[in-house]
Amino acid sequence: MKTVRLGRLDEIPDPGCREFAIGEGDWPFKGFVVRQGDDVFAYQNYCVHAGHPLNWKPDSFLTPDRTAIICASHGATFAIDSGECFAGPCVGRVLRSVDVRVEDGEVVVTGPDSA
Repeated sequence: MKTVRLGRLDEIPDPGCREFAIGEGDWPFKGFVVRQGDDVFAYQNYCVHAGHPLNWKPDSFLTPDRTAIICASHGATFAIDSGECFAGPCVGRVLRSVDVRVEDGEVVVTGPDSA
């Protein structure tokens, strides 16, 4: 497990997202954090339905109204606070969560260093 600092919480839009990678080489672990007020959640950037990244554009993981996480390719929609799919082809499945915390105003994630 490796720890990565992603910058200050107040630098992430509310609600908003920031991508991250842990590790180097061809297969780093790729994830994203979602800020919702003072809360922050982190997940692996991996669609549990299709097996590819959730986003097409950098840091773009939320529905247009910014109330849920969405897969850009097929529209599966996930709860921000739990990662559980509540609409689309993978209802009931859950995104892989990643340990995240805010330390002195800075977002810190801890996860595996390879996919």
